[in-house]
Amino acid sequence: MACTLEQARKWIEEAERIVVLTGAGISAESGVPTFRGTGGLWRQYRPEELATPEAFARDPKLVWEWYLWRRSIIAKAAPNPGHLALVRLEARKPEFLLITQNVDGLHERAGSRRLVKLHGDIWEVRCVQCGRQERDERLELPELPPRCSCGGSLRPAVVWFGEDLPENAWNEAVRAVHSAQLLLVVGTSAVVYPAASLIPMARTSGARIIEVNLEETPYSPAVDCALRGRAGELLPQLIP
Repeated sequence: MACTLEQARKWIEEAERIVVLTGAGISAESGVPTFRGTGGLWRQYRPEELATPEAFARDPKLVWEWYLWRRSIIAKAAPNPGHLALVRLEARKPEFLLITQNVDGLHERAGSRRLVKLHGDIWEVRCVQCGRQERDERLELPELPPRCSCGGSLRPAVVWFGEDLPENAWNEAVRAVHSAQLLLVVGTSAVVYPAASLIPMARTSGARIIEVNLEETPYSPAVDCALRGRAGELLPQLIP
């Protein structure tokens, strides 16, 4: 349902235990292309054709070329006022968790620390053979795919279609939502599962839900407050 900024701000100020769920919309305001939609083509490929274990097994060089292209765009992006407002909120609330579906690292660059990355991190790589994971922020690689010290291929440490979410990250997110007094949902289409299931989970647990998004989502009719607009404009007003 609709509500005023003043009402939503009051609920945020009063809540002691807050969880935030962010999606691609907040990153799009920093110039990071969204994963879905009509602009989702890269060369002649859709992300759904490249972000799979099968695509990597078939053509790891092509998959890495796409991810290096994405890295080059993300590297030029900067956190926006929406990201910075969430950092302020974290500093004010002793029981706070930011759950993000984004892999770009903009929340961390903004200063967020109490953070769970449900879909991984584009700046990390994982060996398909030994499972070793490490940070690698290079925009160019000497060979594609890069190799682990064990000789195995390194892949982006992100969650691809058909893969499960990291168990520890998901469990932490669920625990936080179950105990939250307020869930702030920002810039997510609420159609990617299981992340979207955190919204009805919060409702079942008795939390108030505030949604900030440009467009209506499947859960908009069920939230306590639906605010339409850009995260970079609305969040600084909600969290001055």
